[in-house]
Amino acid sequence: MIAIRVYRATLKTVSYLSITAKVRRFYSAVPADDMPQIERSHDYNFDLAVLGGGSGGLACAKEAAKHGAKVVVFDFVQPTAQKTTWGIGGTCLNVGCIPKKLMHTASIYGELMEDAQNYGWDVTRNSHDWGKMVGNIQNHIKGQNWKIRVDLREKNVTYYNEYATFVDKHTVKSVNKRGAERTVTADKFVLAMGGRPNYPDVPGASDFAITSDDIFSLKYHPGKTLCVGASYISLECAGFLNGIGVDTTVLVRSILLRGFDSDCSEKIGGYMEQSGVKFIRPGLPKKIECIKEATADTAPELRVTYTHNGEEKSDIYNTVLFAIGRKPLTDKINPESIGLKYDPNGKIPVNEEELTNVDNVYAIGDLLNAPELTPLAIQSGRLLAKRLYAGSKILTDYVNVPTTVFTPLEYGSVGLSEDQAIAKYGEDNIEVYHTLHTPTEQVVREPSELDGYNYAKLVVNIADNERILGLHYLGPNAGEITGGFGLGLIMGATKTDFDRLVGIHPTCSEVFTTMNITKRSGNSIDVEDC
Repeated sequence: MIAIRVYRATLKTVSYLSITAKVRRFYSAVPADDMPQIERSHDYNFDLAVLGGGSGGLACAKEAAKHGAKVVVFDFVQPTAQKTTWGIGGTCLNVGCIPKKLMHTASIYGELMEDAQNYGWDVTRNSHDWGKMVGNIQNHIKGQNWKIRVDLREKNVTYYNEYATFVDKHTVKSVNKRGAERTVTADKFVLAMGGRPNYPDVPGASDFAITSDDIFSLKYHPGKTLCVGASYISLECAGFLNGIGVDTTVLVRSILLRGFDSDCSEKIGGYMEQSGVKFIRPGLPKKIECIKEATADTAPELRVTYTHNGEEKSDIYNTVLFAIGRKPLTDKINPESIGLKYDPNGKIPVNEEELTNVDNVYAIGDLLNAPELTPLAIQSGRLLAKRLYAGSKILTDYVNVPTTVFTPLEYGSVGLSEDQAIAKYGEDNIEVYHTLHTPTEQVVREPSELDGYNYAKLVVNIADNERILGLHYLGPNAGEITGGFGLGLIMGATKTDFDRLVGIHPTCSEVFTTMNITKRSGNSIDVEDC
C-alpha cells in the first residue's frame, strides 16, 4: 500500500514538473520583441520593487510584470516568539485565511456527522486527530509555497527571500537568513508587508502564549485553551477548536467583534456559548506562568491570572492564544530614511491612488486604514499596477467590500453596519429590514438551544429610494451568499430591486428577496413556514 501511494505521488510530481517545463520552454521561446515593454527613463535595477510576498504584493508584482515592468519581490518571515516561520505567500496562505477555513471546515464536518444521524446515516462521531489535520493542511500550504515560486519565475518576477529596508527612496538593502547583504535600486516601490499579531504587556505572554501565527502548525494537541480577545480571529479560533472537541474559553475585555454589526456580533456570541464555548466577560489577563513545559507531542501547563469584574482569579490552561489585534510592519523597514509618514499604530496614510507622502512609494493591504482582507489587497495591488504600467484610471472601492467571519455561526456582511449607517446618514433616514430564518438542511434536527440564531438584515437609506447601505447574514455558507449580493450594493441596488428578484427555493439566500418586517415596526421576526 505504501509503495502504491509513493508511486501515485511520484506520478503527480512528474506530471506537474512536465507541465512546468513545457510552460518554461514556451515562454523562453517567445521573442523578446513580442513581450510587453515599457519606456524607461531611469537607470535603476528595477522598475518596481515590492516589499512583501503576501497576496497583495504578489498580485501587484505579477500584474506589473505582465505589462512589461521589470519587477523584484522581497519577502522574509521573521520567526514568531515561539520560533514559528513559514514560506512565501503571506498571512492568508500560511497563517490566516486558508488554514483557518480548513480548520473551520473540520469543525463543521463534526457538526454534520451529528446531523447525518437524523438523515438516517449510521454515523458515530469519534475523537478528532489533531496531528493528521495539521499535517494535511501544512502539506497543502507547502505545495502552494512552491507553486508561487514557480509562478513568479515563469512571469519574470525576481524573488529574493530576504528582508529589505530602505537606504533612500530609490534604494533598499536586503539580508538573507545567512546574513548575506544585497543592495537593490528601483524607480518605484510598493509596500505590502502586512502585519503581525500583538502581544500585550503582560508577564509571560510572549514567553508562553501563542498567536494565530502559531496555532495552524502546532505540533501537539492544544488541550484546554484560552483565547484572549474579542476579534474575529479570536472567535474563529475558539469556534473551530471547540468544534473539534477542545475545551475552549474566550477572555473578552468588552464588546465582541468591534466594528461589525452589533446585532450580529451578539448573536454570534450567544450561539458560541450555546455550542459549548465559555466566555469570561469582561476580563483582562494579568500574568502567565509555566507550571509544566511542553514536550514534542504534549502541550504545556500554564497558570493564567486574570481579572473578571474587578476580581483577580486564576486557572490552568494548556494553550493560551492571544488575538488582540495586529500591527503593521512599517517601522521595520527604516521608514525614517525616506521620510515616510505613518500613524502611531503603523498604518500608512495614502491618497486615492495608494500613494504615500513619498512620491515614488505606494502602500496596499493591511498597511492601510482599510479593511484587512486578502481579496481587497489583491484587488488594490492589481489595479495599482495597471495604473502605473497600463494606463488604467480605475481606483479601488474600499467601502462595498464583502467579508465573512468564519465563526461556528458564519457571518457575512457587505457595506455599512446599522450603527455606521445611522452615524453617517442620521437615524431618521435609516430603515432596517430583518428576519430570522431556518436553513432547510437543519429542519430535521432535534430542537435545541442553537435554534433562533440564523438571521438576516438589510440596512437602507430612506432618503435615497431605500438604497441598500448594508447587508448582513448569519447562517451556513455566508461567504457564498454575501459575495453574490455584494455586486448589488456596488451597482446601487435598492430594496425594490431585491423585492423584484425571484429567490431560489429552498435556499438561505432567498430570505433577502422576501424580507418585509422593519425593526422600527417592532413586529415579530420569528420564522414562518414556506
